[in-house]
Amino acid sequence: MKLTQEVLDLLDEVLRLQGRAQTFQADTPLMGAVAELDSLAVMELLSALQQRFGLQLHDDELDSSLFATVGSLVAFVSEKLQRVVPAV
Repeated sequence: MKLTQEVLDLLDEVLRLQGRAQTFQADTPLMGAVAELDSLAVMELLSALQQRFGLQLHDDELDSSLFATVGSLVAFVSEKLQRVVPAV
């Protein structure tokens, strides 16, 4: 499954968007634009990202810019995954 689709599925699941995330594009704003993405939902989403992708997240790499758009969130996950899976 494509990473963007996995992130959209996770947004739908965690934020209970009932499929709305499937209409999001890379430039779709998240923080401040999606009412369901409040501070508690951010924590739930970070936890879900850790579980789904096996990521280790550190406080010093987390800020609101990660949640600016769908694209910024996908780029962050992609970068973290590249660090987890060594190149062959």
